[in-house]
Amino acid sequence: MSNCNKLVSIYIQVKIMKKEVYTVNQYGHINIELCRLMDERSISRNALAKAINARFEVIDKWYNNEVERIDTDVLARICYVLECAPGDILKYKE
Repeated sequence: MSNCNKLVSIYIQVKIMKKEVYTVNQYGHINIELCRLMDERSISRNALAKAINARFEVIDKWYNNEVERIDTDVLARICYVLECAPGDILKYKE
């Protein structure tokens, strides 16, 4: 690919993306709403931890929306046991 074609490709990619991220306040955050699902179903944190074979502390962080990094394996096990989708637990807020 020639340099001219590379520049055109980069220009097209930049034109497609209409937003740039500068600060946390601009891009929002992900809320973990596991507590709502568990409360609706009357499931304790201890019961869920046992059901998905995880430590109580892991579920406690998910329950209190204090997860720093999303472990997709934990998320998949939670979804399997609660019979829900990731979108039922993770919500994007601007």
